[in-house]
Amino acid sequence: MKYIDTHAHLNLSNFSDDALTVAKKCADEEVVVINVGTNAYTSTQAVALTEETDNCYAIIGLHPTQAIPGARDGDDVSSTGTAEVFDTDFYQSLADNKKVVGVGECGFDYYQTSEGYTPKDSYARQEQAFIAQIAFANERNLPLMIHTRGPKPGKESPTGRSVYQDVYEVLKQYAKVPFNIHFYAGTCEEAARFFELGGTISFTGVITFAKEYEVVVKNVPLERLHAETDCPFVAPIPFRGKRCEPWMVQEVYKKIALIKGVPEEVVREQLLTNARAQYSLSL
Repeated sequence: MKYIDTHAHLNLSNFSDDALTVAKKCADEEVVVINVGTNAYTSTQAVALTEETDNCYAIIGLHPTQAIPGARDGDDVSSTGTAEVFDTDFYQSLADNKKVVGVGECGFDYYQTSEGYTPKDSYARQEQAFIAQIAFANERNLPLMIHTRGPKPGKESPTGRSVYQDVYEVLKQYAKVPFNIHFYAGTCEEAARFFELGGTISFTGVITFAKEYEVVVKNVPLERLHAETDCPFVAPIPFRGKRCEPWMVQEVYKKIALIKGVPEEVVREQLLTNARAQYSLSL
């Protein structure tokens, strides 16, 4: 395998009819896929895909919006509308699968809101789920997949700080394992603080069409980067307007190489090395 999509969602309902077909196309394109859970149902689906494919791995956990009653993010089919509590026993039953390589996606999401819950109430529920998953990861020596999303334009966060600052403080206090800040949209300075804690960041296809990411891509060390699609969302150029699929991660590799001004093969080999180390993959 030549490429790794470190954050995909073939386990969501967008792929309910053809997840295995897409996974096969990824294998043909020499792409390894790590499917990330958002709740108990999609985590189970991610693990099921590992058992039916050779090139799929799973990360299991609870998305921050799933800890808030009524909040939805990404997949209404699997969202029950009620808050899910991180059930250690249930997730341990999934973690027994040897192709489970991480915990998450957990963290903070200030964008999605729930009627009847104040921002501070939502924050408290998300923090509880976040800390529980960190403890779970620490005990099993599994890396964390971190979700960070700030408030809607014109709105303030429940803490008055950036989502990256809030995530940093929790990780600094509790995490004893490596972590990845997926779909990174912060600054170089914020990234450097995560690197000091042993973390990495990853970029999606957004970097192929949004120039505001280029400063960070250009300036952070290649050894601290991963490529992802976050499919079915944000398809890269030249696939804008289509459902994003994991094999499209190759376009993210190409754009990183272009921004950094280094050969594509150098980027490909280094990102493969990074993913092997982060997720203990023998590829």
